[in-house]
Amino acid sequence: MSTLLATAIGIAAGLMGGPVEVLSMRIADGLFAFPAMLLSILVATIVGAGEVAAIASIFIITLPLMMRVFRGATRDVVHRDFVTASAVGGARGLRIAVRHVLPNIGGAVAVQATYAASIAMLIEGGLSFLGFGVVPPAASLGSLVQEGSAYLTVYPWLALVPGAVLAAAILSVNLVGDGLRDALDPRDERSMS
Repeated sequence: MSTLLATAIGIAAGLMGGPVEVLSMRIADGLFAFPAMLLSILVATIVGAGEVAAIASIFIITLPLMMRVFRGATRDVVHRDFVTASAVGGARGLRIAVRHVLPNIGGAVAVQATYAASIAMLIEGGLSFLGFGVVPPAASLGSLVQEGSAYLTVYPWLALVPGAVLAAAILSVNLVGDGLRDALDPRDERSMS
């Protein structure tokens, strides 16, 4: 959800500029002002502990960063000759966004989506560890770490194994994002070697 909304807002801000760009970036700045976990706890306090709190927290935390990245990528594409030629030829903003901008920022969208997935796992695990995320009888790696921490001196694997699985899952998603970036950016020297 946050990737779709951030893509739309970022492209609109990059194409239109002016008040749309300023307003969307000030909202992003406002959301950046809060530390991620503190904002998650605030959302969980307002909404109540559970899956809804985790989803809302993930959405609110990942949205501003992606908005900024997509706006910046759009600003780079908007000043290219093919976009100018399309605008001079009579293409409207929506057509330019869909036919020219979106395909050219697709790599950034894919990489940011994988990054958002790893942030989502981290936020959900942290919220569940603190008791604000997934509540029993549902299970989460964060809640498993929290339950296992009570037996850390006697049975350390009860907390270490779910923690290691969470770390491995986040690492694997980040590695997929790096692979996507290498595959989708032909100008990058790493993909040439």
